[in-house]
Amino acid sequence: MDIKTGWYLMSLISLAMCGVGRADSMLPTRAIVEAAIADPRRPNDQVKLDATRKPADSVLFSEAKAGDRIADVMSGNGYFTRILSQVVGPTGHVYAYIPTEQIAHCSPQEIAGTQAIARDSSYRNVTLLVGSLTDFRLPKKLDLIWMSQSYHDLHDSFLGPANVAVLNKTIFDALKPGGVFLVIDHVAEAGSGLRDTETLHRIDPIRMKSEIEAAGFVLESQSDALRNADDDHKLAIFSPNIRGRTDQVLFRFRRPQ
Repeated sequence: MDIKTGWYLMSLISLAMCGVGRADSMLPTRAIVEAAIADPRRPNDQVKLDATRKPADSVLFSEAKAGDRIADVMSGNGYFTRILSQVVGPTGHVYAYIPTEQIAHCSPQEIAGTQAIARDSSYRNVTLLVGSLTDFRLPKKLDLIWMSQSYHDLHDSFLGPANVAVLNKTIFDALKPGGVFLVIDHVAEAGSGLRDTETLHRIDPIRMKSEIEAAGFVLESQSDALRNADDDHKLAIFSPNIRGRTDQVLFRFRRPQ
């Protein structure tokens, strides 16, 4: 299935939903999201991660839909950039944002996937943005800002650390009223605050929630789709004993109307 066919099929599914008459009738169905996940352009190494990363659950929870403008902040290997590109379709747009601080201090492999998308002419609705987190900006008001498994990094030395309070307020201002800030991250021990961000690459969800709400966001919902009760939060996320199976929190924050 090529990209035009994929978008055409998702458009047909969306049209079938029209006339339902409910406030959520424009939200994507699981069929639409799974069609995006089935895109044959996705690299095999990313497809293999689907069983544990559960992209359908995360995207549905985010309420991303056709026509949306989305920023995938610290998009890394482009795992979600590719999927979101298909979900928003030709009338939407995805901005894949890579901080210059990440380029300067991390392996090129961390961002190679996003750079490959930028070179692929079939991803006409994706734009690669590169800039410093100290001057974070986006070209247009957005419907959704997505940050997966990287919020904790904002507190780490390789990113500055970033001025998190300022960045969260900039993200708030970059969204349309009613826009969503979707955050996925690895859970640290309760009460640990920022203690483990640099060493275990985890963050206490309570600390993360308080920081984001301080920018004006409202925590609208939390999903347990990525939770894992067998993770005791004591191992680094790259440990072979837990990698790919960490306990993760999934928050949907909304900028009030």
